[in-house]
Amino acid sequence: MGKTKNLVLGLAALMIVGSLSACDDGRSGAEGAAKRLASSLAALDVGSLALDGKDAAAANEQLKSVFAALDPVKPSVESGAVKLDGDKASVPLNFTWKVGTTEWRYTSQAALKKSGDKWAVQWNPALLEPDLKDGEVLDKTVTPPARAEILGAGDAKLISYRPVVYVGIDKTTIGSADPAASAAKLAQLLGVDEAAYVKQVQASGPQAFVSAITLRQDGRTITDQQIAAIPGARGIPDSLPLAPTRTFARAVLGTVAEASAEQIQKAGGALKAGDVVGTGGLEEQYDSLLRGQDGVSIKARPQGMTDDQIKAAKPDPRRVLFSVDTKPGDPLKTTLDPRLQQLAEDTLAGVGPASAIVALRPSTGAVLAAASGPGSNGYNTAMLGQYAPGSTFKIVDSLALIRNGMTPDSKVECTPTITVDGRTFKNAEGYPESSLGSVALRDAFAHSCNTAFISSRDKVSQAQLESAATSLGLAVQAPKLGADAFLGSVPGNADGTEHAASMIGQGKVLLSPLAAAIMAASVSHGAPVSPQLVLNPGAVSPSAGATPTASGASSSSPSPAAPASPAAPASPAAPASDEPASDKPVTPAEAAALGDMMRAVVTSGHAGFLASVPGAPVGAKTGTAEFGNDNPPKTHAWIVAVHGDLAVAVFVEDGGLGATTSGPLLKSFLTAAG
Repeated sequence: MGKTKNLVLGLAALMIVGSLSACDDGRSGAEGAAKRLASSLAALDVGSLALDGKDAAAANEQLKSVFAALDPVKPSVESGAVKLDGDKASVPLNFTWKVGTTEWRYTSQAALKKSGDKWAVQWNPALLEPDLKDGEVLDKTVTPPARAEILGAGDAKLISYRPVVYVGIDKTTIGSADPAASAAKLAQLLGVDEAAYVKQVQASGPQAFVSAITLRQDGRTITDQQIAAIPGARGIPDSLPLAPTRTFARAVLGTVAEASAEQIQKAGGALKAGDVVGTGGLEEQYDSLLRGQDGVSIKARPQGMTDDQIKAAKPDPRRVLFSVDTKPGDPLKTTLDPRLQQLAEDTLAGVGPASAIVALRPSTGAVLAAASGPGSNGYNTAMLGQYAPGSTFKIVDSLALIRNGMTPDSKVECTPTITVDGRTFKNAEGYPESSLGSVALRDAFAHSCNTAFISSRDKVSQAQLESAATSLGLAVQAPKLGADAFLGSVPGNADGTEHAASMIGQGKVLLSPLAAAIMAASVSHGAPVSPQLVLNPGAVSPSAGATPTASGASSSSPSPAAPASPAAPASPAAPASDEPASDKPVTPAEAAALGDMMRAVVTSGHAGFLASVPGAPVGAKTGTAEFGNDNPPKTHAWIVAVHGDLAVAVFVEDGGLGATTSGPLLKSFLTAAG
């Protein structure tokens, strides 16, 4: 019985195997061969494939030659459904190439042939590209668009194409002269690194033009005659996207230059050597908007023909296989006023430490000027700086006090010193004795009496200070700004000496000059002002997060008290809003009381020098904030002011007193601004 059972099972197994063999028409082998072909083409290496009609090494060489113009990009290749016809098969190959910012897709057909139990690929150039003929390779032409402009108020051209001259050594014209000697002379004439430039010229090929410097055509002092006097030296005219001057709003706008190797690598094929991209500021933040899209043409060309031969041939022997039209970039529109921006920069030109002037229009929130002085060394102090605001923060204190029942006429105690938990606070050096004692809040504000505000700390909680700050547009979102900025940090919890320090704008309270200008603008406007710099309604910044984020650190998580430390970016893609986020925005009545006290700073306080500014009456607030560990400590010098429909903040990092350092800068700016 057992033997009979085993025999039956064995016969059944043989029947199953026979059945499977009968159904095996070679499809699985053909499909495997098709997948291996697709993966080999994606890797641009068919050297290990079984080929019919062509040596694998020769086919591999042809493959690389055909696609050399697309290097370093490789395609994605997927095989489709296999069609069998006896010992032959065909399979579609779906190619996808990443070409700049677009994709080139096509489908070719591959033929397979079975020999024994193996499938081989029947080699044909058309399986690489369906219209490709034997003896042809691909040719790629990229046509970059002109970079779009960055515009200011009234569509003034802030960054636009301006004439330049590339100055360097052209080794094709140097003749018998020594390239190293010419390079040394040119470097000396231009003031560039002589050793580095000589080395660069020596390392370049005999047909190279080795650029030493790019000069603006307008105002250049090095003449064509001086350049031509050096063997092999020449200037090549061109144009580049440039601001009116080398320093104009550079920290805000950024610059334009050829893409670095690192930028090209990160771009994943969207950039190539020689492409012009934005670096820093709005140029980098909105690079894709401004750069537009390259035009691309991929053609089949006879292998072996030189570019000169193709140019001379009539008609053009190339055939277009794929093309994408050039798409110009879109101009970026901003609110910057060229005259006021230049005036702000000129005002700061002689200031040694890091400094800034920010001017806003209170009625609209438009950022008219955001200048960072030469001492900022290219950093955007105006918008990103994080500094203790000193007594300018008494605007926030006063709003909190007013909300708790005080008025500008309420009495406060101004004493020479005050001690909190063992720490002694005092007024600024030279504080007038005549202003000590029981004085009106208005007078304490006008003369900036530290002890009066600290003595009022029990009337105002830290949470109320935080609320008052957000009421004036500080430490909140800036949905219309469209640029990276820090709008302040005010802790919601603080006790003892830390709360006392907050009352005079020290401790963990931090503002940027932009934030300080927003605070003053909100007083002038009678409502919180939301700043706006970028006007394009559809502009989206790639550097901004997808989720709207606060322009500054959140009030409950203050940023480190370190100047020149960038904060989280504003989100241009945030939902539009006419007002910044605040649970209790400042009211017109509250703003009027604050405006009354700011006017008193000019009529009877520290900023009397502003009384002579022509035009509308000026209201102001000075501020001096200690920082560092020196003895005596260094100080930040601040002043904010409102003048008609203009709100201005002036800041000098290591500047002594606000009234004596930043005050004259403000007066000069307001007087010239008109």
